Amino acid sequence: MKRRIFLKNTGQAGLALSFLGMYACKNNHSKKNNSPTEEVSFEPFFKFSLAQWSMHKMILEQGENPMNFAEKAKSWGFTGLEYVSQLYNKEIEKRGNDNNAIISLAEDLKKKSDEHQMHNQIMMVDLPGEDNLLATPNEEMRTKAIENHKIWVDATSVLGCHSMRINLFGSMEKEEWKEASIASLTVLTAYAEEKRVNIIVENHGYLSSNAALLAEVIETVNKSNCGTLPDFGNFCLRREGDALWDAPCIEEYDMYKGVKELMPYAKGVSAKSYNFNKEGKETKIDYYKMMQIVKDAGFTGYVGVEYEGEAISEEKGILATKALLLDVAKKLDNPSAT
Repeated sequence: MKRRIFLKNTGQAGLALSFLGMYACKNNHSKKNNSPTEEVSFEPFFKFSLAQWSMHKMILEQGENPMNFAEKAKSWGFTGLEYVSQLYNKEIEKRGNDNNAIISLAEDLKKKSDEHQMHNQIMMVDLPGEDNLLATPNEEMRTKAIENHKIWVDATSVLGCHSMRINLFGSMEKEEWKEASIASLTVLTAYAEEKRVNIIVENHGYLSSNAALLAEVIETVNKSNCGTLPDFGNFCLRREGDALWDAPCIEEYDMYKGVKELMPYAKGVSAKSYNFNKEGKETKIDYYKMMQIVKDAGFTGYVGVEYEGEAISEEKGILATKALLLDVAKKLDNPSAT
């Protein structure tokens, strides 16, 4: 199952030179060619983490080893890591495809992150089929899904991540979805509390992208380790044919309203990006407006870069998003200069 739907190529020729040049302008410690690992003269109000989904094509299609995530992210100038469980499916199968394999994986990833002095932030868990239905009214299926998420809470704890991101998929009826979501989160947060792990929900399609409804769920659960992961771009409420992914969106929640509604409960922020114009700006999302909402909420933690475009390579898209975030942070720090 694909975790994200990809937008069609709307990029323009020469884009890579534009945003990479933009990034170089941000790093002015040296007149030499700048690299992503060089220290910048400006410290934004947040820190940079990399969402591993930004590399999913590298991993699934181009043979990049997901075990090298920490090293790769560090080479691009990041200090935080956000893992994606499904990108390790083959690795887990090699290790025996059981709970011990998952814990073994987490232990080895922790060694890798420590080796490169990286900070583990979030484990994003996407389980297959019914195991992912935490918001189904079917109690038997929901209980099974909860149990299959617990081992990932353990793995998240081993990694030293502060949060595990889950999906709230299941019912399409609001009250059923809300009741089932509260039930699952109540059990999972109680289990995760013992492991010092937060359970966070991303707006990730269907009713989970109804930010006001999701905020009601978080308020009702009312646990300090229950929160959100606001994503700039995942606000499609319904797609053609009721498809989960890979179909045109026919009903969408207002992204700026949605992020504002989710920020009071945020344990992290996912800076989604798709495509960029010649000036290095995101073509769908007003990053200045979005990051103003993040800043106004008092958020000073890690902002995760999550590039999903197709017009340019994943590496270039990752660096373009990082450069844009830094540029916006500078403008927010000194609005009179814009």
